[in-house]
Amino acid sequence: MSEVKDKVKELLNKVNRPGMQELLDFLDKSDYYEAPASTKYHGAYKGGLIEHSYNVYKILKGKIEYHKMDVSEETLIIVTLLHDLCKVNFYKTDFRNAKNAKGEWEKVPYYTIEDTIPYGHGEKSVMMITEYIKLTNDEKYAIRWHMGFSEPKEQYLALGQAFKKYPLALLLHEADMETTYFNNI
Repeated sequence: MSEVKDKVKELLNKVNRPGMQELLDFLDKSDYYEAPASTKYHGAYKGGLIEHSYNVYKILKGKIEYHKMDVSEETLIIVTLLHDLCKVNFYKTDFRNAKNAKGEWEKVPYYTIEDTIPYGHGEKSVMMITEYIKLTNDEKYAIRWHMGFSEPKEQYLALGQAFKKYPLALLLHEADMETTYFNNI
């Protein structure tokens, strides 16, 4: 896991924007490098969040190259490695009873959610990032809409418009889904 952490830190340090050092300091003080990506679905283990985000980076980089899109390395790094920033300081470890291999009850750890900033998902990540650095419109819309059609159906019109106007949003959604189902099962 430390190899992925080192790669993620190296990439984030390439972003040269005002406020980036403060964002990096926040990440270091938070559970960003230790947090799971979910409670039980993809990356539900220590360090799952950065592993998931790094896999999204690798997949989106290939998609951008394939489509010959003009996307800066900074934008690629920001939208992939920070798209799930809303999950920082979000998961807590708790314990529940479960039977072990011998059929005996024992307390086992599991992740639970403690959402102290109930502001949604993509929009929460955008909000948290913009407390430190300025985002381009492509970056804001890509991060905001990266959940795609798992958004409530009432949002589908806006989602479709965002995908049409900001193709990076669609590609980030696709890369997020691909790494969720192919890399972090």
